[in-house]
Amino acid sequence: MTTKGLSQKQVIVPMKINSTNNFVKDSSTHVININRALKNIKSNVMADFIRSDNKDIVIATNNITSPLDLQAIEKYVKSTVCIEAEHVEFPRLPQSKSYLKIIGIPHLSEHTNTRITSDDIKRLLKSNHIFNDIVLTSKPRDIQVFPKSDMSIIWIDI
Repeated sequence: MTTKGLSQKQVIVPMKINSTNNFVKDSSTHVININRALKNIKSNVMADFIRSDNKDIVIATNNITSPLDLQAIEKYVKSTVCIEAEHVEFPRLPQSKSYLKIIGIPHLSEHTNTRITSDDIKRLLKSNHIFNDIVLTSKPRDIQVFPKSDMSIIWIDI
């Protein structure tokens, strides 16, 4: 599977000029320092890695960031020597997301007669060729059509 898309567990730090290369060179140090800044504000979010995307820095995190987390990240990025503070714009979460609604999947598992799980849904998606090269950005959600129905609607974020 590819990881071309952006998920909500990433922070985009737009730059006015292309300073991203200097920042990404020392990305492992920046990840450590960002995590320290997030820990200082008692956040549960941690940076996993940093990559450059055109004129933006993309910081992958273990969880969805709050506005306070974004402020801590912005403060750190602006304080680095390799970037001038006035060239850094306010960090933001990705703005686009695609949803897919799948209708007609049994609500109960054939083998155990219990409600299907997100792992069951993932296995089902992997077995279908139309989902090749699709990356799920969050856990699939199963909604029973009617209380007495045996069919589900599955919502996936891609």
